[in-house]
Amino acid sequence: MSIPESPSATPGDELVFLPLGGSGEIGMNLNLYGYGPEDERRWIMVDLGVTFGDDRTPGVDVIMADPAFIEERRDELLGIVLTHAHEDHIGAVAHIWPRLRCPVYATPFTAAMVRGKLIEAGIEAEVPMNIIPLGHRFDLGPFDIELVTLTHSILEPNALAIRTPLGLVLHTGDWKIDPDPVLGDDMDIARLTAIGDEGVRAIVCDSTNVFSPGTSGSEADVAASLTELLKTCEGRVAVTTFASNVARLESIIRAADACGRHPVLVGRGMHRVTAAAREAGYLTDLPELVSENNAGYLPRDKVLFVCTGSQGEPRAALARIAEDNHPHIVLEKGDTAIFSSRVIPGNETLIFDLQNLLATRGIRVITEKDHFVHVSGHPCRDELAAMYQWIRPQVSVPVHGEARHLAEHAAFARELQVPEQIVIRNGLMVRLAPGPAEIIDEAPSGRLYLDGEVLTASDEGAVQERRRLAFAGSVFVSVVLDAKGQVRGDPQVVLMGLPEEDSHGVLFEDRAYDAIDEALGRLPLKRRGDDDAVAEFLRRAVRGALRREWGKKAQVAVAVTRI
Repeated sequence: MSIPESPSATPGDELVFLPLGGSGEIGMNLNLYGYGPEDERRWIMVDLGVTFGDDRTPGVDVIMADPAFIEERRDELLGIVLTHAHEDHIGAVAHIWPRLRCPVYATPFTAAMVRGKLIEAGIEAEVPMNIIPLGHRFDLGPFDIELVTLTHSILEPNALAIRTPLGLVLHTGDWKIDPDPVLGDDMDIARLTAIGDEGVRAIVCDSTNVFSPGTSGSEADVAASLTELLKTCEGRVAVTTFASNVARLESIIRAADACGRHPVLVGRGMHRVTAAAREAGYLTDLPELVSENNAGYLPRDKVLFVCTGSQGEPRAALARIAEDNHPHIVLEKGDTAIFSSRVIPGNETLIFDLQNLLATRGIRVITEKDHFVHVSGHPCRDELAAMYQWIRPQVSVPVHGEARHLAEHAAFARELQVPEQIVIRNGLMVRLAPGPAEIIDEAPSGRLYLDGEVLTASDEGAVQERRRLAFAGSVFVSVVLDAKGQVRGDPQVVLMGLPEEDSHGVLFEDRAYDAIDEALGRLPLKRRGDDDAVAEFLRRAVRGALRREWGKKAQVAVAVTRI
């Protein structure tokens, strides 16, 4: 179906899409839509999220997309529109907003979640937060934006129907088809179908579960399964899940109540999310919750702990309970721990270590592999097919997936008779209209690391240096020279992270001292006037000597002091 251009479109106008995060990866979403001539575009940002550090980024817990491209154009940025409140969609707002200083638009629950982050950052009073009712429609410059209610594993997920003079784009955000979502509104299929009838130029769509056949399942079915499972449990029960899944929290709490157990929320994340949900009008009629302080007074078979830590996070509640160092909560032999969650790729080691620790202590561990305790929040293939049948777009732009997900999604869209498919990655700018969809430019894209409280570019080197230090250790050498270049006193060597001795039984410390003595013996006095040159000469000598005996390149730093 051909979609006519609006009469208000002027020659030179273009509708473009530019992901800076979340395309070619799962997480860290940052999407831009631009409208107008190349040199006069107005922009909106859809979502501003984070991903999390791993063994490849030692010392870094939080990573976000580098907004440099839009930061340079912030006078043309009309606002940030948030689709829902998961960390990979809102987690960077408090960190990045000071660089952009534009209005933020969100539904009530998402706004409550963001507000907590802004308060922690001390900028709540500065950020213009616009709370948009579910299903509402509003204008930002040339963009006419309508929120369309979907279902997902969090409250108030929205697709954005973005209307422009050059056509309509449906940006799905994260979604699934849940016929019985337990909490929150049903998916607005009638509105999606009407939007499809209106004519959709492009769909920018979630690719997470494109390899999974069938459907993702309903939260109501999980609720019923949890209730039946709890009836079989003896002793104390701890259930861990994603704190953001408010429907799952309600299901767990109601299942506990149905089985005669008093629910106890354990972990800051649980309390933060439930407070935001209540602020937005949810969770108003739950069974009474028992505080952590009073949980110890309950009989073992009358308590259920709802805990943070489903991904094995070391500082989360369940890890502290497993290590028996939580101030109020204990699990003992014969108790049960239920993981009502999935394993996020990259977290396997942390999760399995936690589960093994629990099992070692005689605690029964139940996961989604053992019982029906979790459903995904993302669409499987049958759900994707249904969305395409409702929307009937001219162009499919897969996002929210790794490269293999995006390629498979594009192939699936082709099978569904979508006329155009385009596979992109972060930094590639796509012209959606006028004319066929095509990549027209590449923008700078990268990552920012939250290193402690400091936001740094990923290429600044500190993290790479830490990674090298973790692999090969470090050596610090101090040498004192006088004005003539003579050595004063004995050089000092400190080794960190190296074996004590080599395969010949020689101390690596002695190898370093020998290398320093030999190098100084080869360095004439007339070449010892440049401290930097002396330091580099000794660094190479020590590093080479250690490498010959160890096979690894240690990080060597040399300080030359002149007296």
